[in-house]
Amino acid sequence: MVAPTRVRTDQHGPERLIALSDGVFSIAMTLLVLDISVPPGLSTADFDEALGDLPQKISAYALSFVIIGAFWLDHGRVLRGLRAVDRPIIAVTLLGLGFIAFLPFPTSLLSEYGNEPVSVAVYAATIAATDVTQIGLVLLRARRPWLNEHPIPPELMRSWITDTGATVAVFAVSIPLAWPLGGHAIWLWLLMIPVKFATGRRHAAVVRRVGEQDMDAP
Repeated sequence: MVAPTRVRTDQHGPERLIALSDGVFSIAMTLLVLDISVPPGLSTADFDEALGDLPQKISAYALSFVIIGAFWLDHGRVLRGLRAVDRPIIAVTLLGLGFIAFLPFPTSLLSEYGNEPVSVAVYAATIAATDVTQIGLVLLRARRPWLNEHPIPPELMRSWITDTGATVAVFAVSIPLAWPLGGHAIWLWLLMIPVKFATGRRHAAVVRRVGEQDMDAP
């Protein structure tokens, strides 16, 4: 089955957009580590205190590094399934990259003020908003079949949105709960482990059913 073809003057190959995305992701991942440091010239007592602060900073770094890595993998799968991109695709991609570039800031809030509700809420909102842009890209692909290398089976589309939407739901729920729970709201994010395991298995089963030729679909 051949994807519908439509000629548009505002369409371009996805290569430049993929290269830009890879650059933003790599810079954001690199910036995360800048928050892990021990100031020079400390007394022994201050040095010990600074070392005691490192586990929280390293934990925030590790969390964001894993999340950005997951975003990069998903984002790459979406863009690699395109034979061309147009202005709406570019606009939504840039919006998502803006959230990725912003992520080192809420990561810093989480590492320095992890018990503050605002820190938890800003971090969770950034992750949820980024995933919403990922869903937006997939929906745009569904509405613009002429941009796709191969037709995307509806079952695969629904499965991918469900998998991504689970992340949005978990982080979005933690936003209002950050005020009554404070920093303990972070533990709600552990729900991602069983939730993503379940949705990931379902998505893998769908991919096996639709066939190898659709692996470039999201």
